[in-house]
Amino acid sequence: MKRWLGLPIATLALTACVTINVYFPAAEAREAAREFVEKVIGEDAAPAPQPDPKQDEGGGGAGGMAALLPRLDPWSLLGIGAAHAQTPDITLKTPTIQAIQARMAARFDATLRAGFDSGALGFGNDGLVVVRDASLLPLKERVAMQQAVADDNRDRKAVYAEIAVANGHPEWEGRIREVFARQWIESARPGWWYQDASGAWKQK
Repeated sequence: MKRWLGLPIATLALTACVTINVYFPAAEAREAAREFVEKVIGEDAAPAPQPDPKQDEGGGGAGGMAALLPRLDPWSLLGIGAAHAQTPDITLKTPTIQAIQARMAARFDATLRAGFDSGALGFGNDGLVVVRDASLLPLKERVAMQQAVADDNRDRKAVYAEIAVANGHPEWEGRIREVFARQWIESARPGWWYQDASGAWKQK
């Protein structure tokens, strides 16, 4: 009987070596998003990023102390290797991601920046651009602005998916999109509009 119990336990241990500690690297994702967004928006410097303890792994009431303590890996107590327990980096250095970024930066300078400056456009809370008030645009520019917004949102959806895939975790797409949604708002320049979590419009 003991021999039969040993087999599933050994199998579980081997499986654990492959699957343990694969978690979403929130801090790395925020830094990657900040780098990407600032290259798209360009121009003047963005405000200094504010830490978001709710997004950090293991964040809680202990505040900054949690970050100073080593992450406890319970599997290491069983002697299971930690080869898969590393924090993955978030890379943006693929041809597809860089091509999308270049398109978005060119579109932002050519068309979208004027929409944000006028208040006609705003950053949605879902990581997309929203036409907030088309009446603030000259009539002859409205069709072109609507098309630019549609093209930009298509690129945004594509880049969120591509970043997840490029980093080996397609299932991270939703988390990547959430991080970018916050970063677009954080990087918004004074006077630009954005949606809060409830969907209400606010001005920087």
